[in-house]
Amino acid sequence: MLDIEVLEGDITTLKVDAIVNAANCSLLGGGGVDGAIHRAAGPELLQACIPLNGCATGGAKITPGFRLPAMFVIHTPGPVYRDGRHGEPTLLASCYQNCLKLAEENNCASIAFPAISTGVYGYPWAEAAAIAVREVREYPAQKVKKVIFCCFGNDMAGIYREALQKAE
Repeated sequence: MLDIEVLEGDITTLKVDAIVNAANCSLLGGGGVDGAIHRAAGPELLQACIPLNGCATGGAKITPGFRLPAMFVIHTPGPVYRDGRHGEPTLLASCYQNCLKLAEENNCASIAFPAISTGVYGYPWAEAAAIAVREVREYPAQKVKKVIFCCFGNDMAGIYREALQKAE
């Protein structure tokens, strides 16, 4: 049985096997959680990302965690929200699926997700949370035993808790 938890806090401080970076397609750092993860991991993270040659929206790529407590960083570019009718839900779902697949392939028992695409990419919070919860609950995890939705702020944490309750 998969243990799913919602935490309010800083994803860069979590001692889990993998944290997810809500990256841009270049994987070379940016603002928000992406910038925070790059700063906390140190310059080695950028050096590890350069040869990955970016990542398509909805895809995922993995690097070591370097100076983070997490062993790995799984980078996934989420969709920029337009109106929800341009493939955004499918692309966001793909982010969660591909991150979980990489976590499984790398023998991760625990993974922490930020609220992918909900910052400057403008995805409506409740819709993003519902997709995140659905994809994690439906994923046929074998090795992953714990999933944390790490929310930056009480409002976002409340939305994720509500999405979890609705999914039960």
